[in-house]
Amino acid sequence: MPDARMDYDRNLDGVPAAAEERTDFPTAGAEPLTPERLYRPADLSRLSFATTADLVPPEGLVGQQRAREAIALGTRIAKPGFNLFVIGSPDAHMQGAVKALLRRIEPRRPPPCDWVYVNNFKEANKPAAISLPPGRSLEFRDAMREFIDDLKAALPAVFESEDYQTRRAAIDQRFQAKQASAFSALRDKAAEKNITILRTPMGFALAPIANGQVVTPEEFNAWPEPKRREAQETIALLEKELEHIVMQIPGWEKERREEVRKLNRETANFAVGQSIEETKARFADLPRILQHLDAVRSDVVENVGIFVGKTEDEQPSDPRIGNPLDRYEVNVVVSQTPGASALPIVEEPHPTLANLTGSIEYVSLHGVLVTNFRLIKAGAIHRANGGFLLIDVRNLLMEPFSWPALKRALRQREIKIEDVSRFVGLTSTVSLEPDPIPLDLKVILFGDRVLYYLLAAIDPEVGDYFKVLADFEDDLDRSRESEEVHARLLAAIVAREQLRPFDREAVALVVEHASRIADHAGKLTLRIAPLKDLLAEADFWAAESGRAVVSRADVQKALEAKEGRASRLRDRARESILQDVALIETSGERIGQINGLSVIELGGFRFGRPTRISCRIRPGTGKVVDIEREVELGGPIHSKGVLILSGFLAGRYALDVPMSLFASLVFEQSYAGVEGDSASSAELYALISALSDCPLRQDLAVTGSVNQYGEIQAIGGVNEKIEGFFDICRARGLTGRQGVVIPKANVQHLMLRGDVVEACAAGRFAVYAVSAIDEGIALLTGRPAGARDPDGAFPAGSVNRLVEDKLRAFAHVRQAFASDRLASPGTGAK
Repeated sequence: MPDARMDYDRNLDGVPAAAEERTDFPTAGAEPLTPERLYRPADLSRLSFATTADLVPPEGLVGQQRAREAIALGTRIAKPGFNLFVIGSPDAHMQGAVKALLRRIEPRRPPPCDWVYVNNFKEANKPAAISLPPGRSLEFRDAMREFIDDLKAALPAVFESEDYQTRRAAIDQRFQAKQASAFSALRDKAAEKNITILRTPMGFALAPIANGQVVTPEEFNAWPEPKRREAQETIALLEKELEHIVMQIPGWEKERREEVRKLNRETANFAVGQSIEETKARFADLPRILQHLDAVRSDVVENVGIFVGKTEDEQPSDPRIGNPLDRYEVNVVVSQTPGASALPIVEEPHPTLANLTGSIEYVSLHGVLVTNFRLIKAGAIHRANGGFLLIDVRNLLMEPFSWPALKRALRQREIKIEDVSRFVGLTSTVSLEPDPIPLDLKVILFGDRVLYYLLAAIDPEVGDYFKVLADFEDDLDRSRESEEVHARLLAAIVAREQLRPFDREAVALVVEHASRIADHAGKLTLRIAPLKDLLAEADFWAAESGRAVVSRADVQKALEAKEGRASRLRDRARESILQDVALIETSGERIGQINGLSVIELGGFRFGRPTRISCRIRPGTGKVVDIEREVELGGPIHSKGVLILSGFLAGRYALDVPMSLFASLVFEQSYAGVEGDSASSAELYALISALSDCPLRQDLAVTGSVNQYGEIQAIGGVNEKIEGFFDICRARGLTGRQGVVIPKANVQHLMLRGDVVEACAAGRFAVYAVSAIDEGIALLTGRPAGARDPDGAFPAGSVNRLVEDKLRAFAHVRQAFASDRLASPGTGAK
């Protein structure tokens, strides 16, 4: 067996005292339960239908009045913090049920708006967020694309026109004429003094001339000194004038560029005017759009060169924008369906920080990661803004940064895109700070109860942000009316999953199995997942048999097949008992030995297994030793159950003498952890048997916990425990004497397998229900337990009398032993 803790009871086996085997066991007034109390069939007599196709699905959440009221409150109240935390069983199909309920909610507020990000022409690293009425974001995006397409055709045309070229040429001619005039005047002045101006690769130079030719250096050096000095002085003066002219050229060039730029602005403004006005007319009711279009117009006019090719006045483009024309694009973050009446319902199965609050993507440019406003991506909060966001809390908590980010968004009531690289210490060369978007959202978290209570204990802010708790019921009370509703619920699942119709008997068996899942004959489970799986598998077996309607036999086959697939460990455990590897007796009597019942659950499959419990006693100091606890195999609840036995003995027997008992209790052949107190009654029976020397029947297995007053208390897994012992007895041959003793409080939980009920009806097996230890003792020993008479004594020969006599004898032995030690020399007694 795997090293897993067994729930409820556990393995025990002791060194039993031999006793003569008996077959005439009186039941001391205890009667086995009737078959009617072992299984409760479904009653669908008032529901007229042949198959589930004839049934009308129920409306709303079946059996979830409390949760339905909580959800109604959480969705209708508009105050901050009134978000929903929905808890229940993991397989309760809570998300599907809540989504169906949300779709039927009448909206009490306007539909959410669209959101877009556009380029901020003043600060490119801070994209601007703009809201639009539902559905108009796509219209705005398309309008901007049409506008840019128009400009790509209109602007080159206007700049290539004859009028523009003429005006541009006039500007260039004026600049060239001014420059030429200055140089011409200087050239004439130099010529009068026999000096000429030369243009060289290094710039301008002045040189003397003679006879119309430039004087060579050799000729110049041959001139007389006075003539050379005069020429040099003249050249120096002319150089100053030349330098003055050259220094003026950049200013003239600047004037020329300003005039060209002014001409370009006038030309571009004229070309853009009609297109921009047509675009603005489509959004005249949206001032924020008009403001952005004015900014676009100004930017186009200032950067017209990006439309007409590379020109001398083109501004260098920002690498974050990529294609220069992309700066005028519109990034649609959220777009709603115009005219939609329902609020958005978004379910995020993978709530990473990026998937939750949005992200900013990056591209590599020349080895550097850069980004722009077009790379902003929406998160689940953006898509759900104005409606409902559904998240599984387990998935949320498993993602780093997501839970704090969600709380920040709810606290600040705005959506701020957070770059995860900043949290982990990675920085990008170019980053963005997009405008935050106002948040108006209902968040609905889903999780199991344990996770919710743990989170609430660890994070006290849970109550601040999720003020409404919707706790889903696991089951509903079983009645004729609820069975009918459950049948209609099954019909809804069949229709939704597109399965074959189920006939009346098949529906009845599924309803009955719903009680088995609920571990209560008076309850019906509301856990949809296992029921849906059962219906799907029954539909498969019907298809395999070529039936158009699913029958009871198909459902039964599905149940048996599922059990068979998961029963390998159960079969191995049963095999070990039948091969006498694990020692379990199902006949005869033994002193201080009893068959307890345990439940093992692995991978969602539970099965019962009998376990031998044994007890040995001797005089001592009043200590009941739990061997499981001593070796640290026993859990705290199990140890508590054993300690209760000491309280029971001390409070019932030999009240006038000290408790002088040493007893050891053990689960025989138990090699794994033992937890639960449902074996405490079996341990007490074994202890009483050892004290009274009354043998216990081995053909009866026992389950149930006990308190200090000897009252038998309910336990879990009662169906599996009974069936586990029944399977062993049936494999060895049913004698009609075998059975199980359970707490009377567990009778309401019985939904036993059909073969167990049939065996009980035929008298070949029995289930007994007891409410007190004395009832169980009488049943297991065949003699009365005995009650104290007015004098305070138990009747002679009763089990309780024998126990009390044994405890008194132990006390006397202890007293005599103490007296002998005091009288013995050398003991130091005075």
